[in-house]
Amino acid sequence: MNNTIFPNKFKAALAAHQTQIGCWSALANPISTEVLGLAGFDWIVLDGEHAPNDITTFIPQLMALKGSISAPVVRAPTNEPVIIKRLLDIGFYNFLIPFVESKEDAEQAVASTRYPPHGIRGVSVSHRSNGYGTVPDYFNEVNDNITVLVQIESQLGLDNLDAIAATDGVDGIFVGPGDLSAALGYLGNPSHPEVQRAIEHIFARAKAHGKPSGILAPAEADARRYLEWGATFVAVGSDLGIFRAATQKLADRFKK
Repeated sequence: MNNTIFPNKFKAALAAHQTQIGCWSALANPISTEVLGLAGFDWIVLDGEHAPNDITTFIPQLMALKGSISAPVVRAPTNEPVIIKRLLDIGFYNFLIPFVESKEDAEQAVASTRYPPHGIRGVSVSHRSNGYGTVPDYFNEVNDNITVLVQIESQLGLDNLDAIAATDGVDGIFVGPGDLSAALGYLGNPSHPEVQRAIEHIFARAKAHGKPSGILAPAEADARRYLEWGATFVAVGSDLGIFRAATQKLADRFKK
């Protein structure tokens, strides 16, 4: 196995504030993930929070993306060190951590992805991430090649936004529009003006701290507006949404 994993190009692109267009993967299937990987997205989220994924379903999807230019990003089910450790060991280098509400939450997310003395990641000398022990200098390089994106999706997260964005090791701020709209009292209505103002505020504060911001925006008008507002890593759809819409459109066309 060649050491082609370092440097982390997705992390570098985020640091340079280069626009990164992504897609969400929720079908938990290596074939559909492989098809997504052929499209040329900059990044693809493999969702472990709201999709039926676990370690055993993630590994075949990572294998399916090995020949793709798309950077795999895992959304962990929760901000928990043991779960994150296992996701690291199977080969993820880019993490989206949900429901980060404080600087302490952000610090825990970062520490969970780093080996000591810079973090608390448990050590295994042979796992999929280091090519089962074949990646040269893995232990010396990996800490600096992990991407940590933290998700703001609550009122408390909004209140602590500046402290979260200033946390060392946080590479980007991601907006969870569904949960954020619910937290602000507008469940199911992320287009509400108050929610939109909060989203724009998050983008602005992230920029003030020199951190890129991102969001999931399957509606094209929303995605383009968020890019205009300064978001740089935007997921513009999901495999589930695309499949659902296309199959319904096909069925409706013939039934009519």
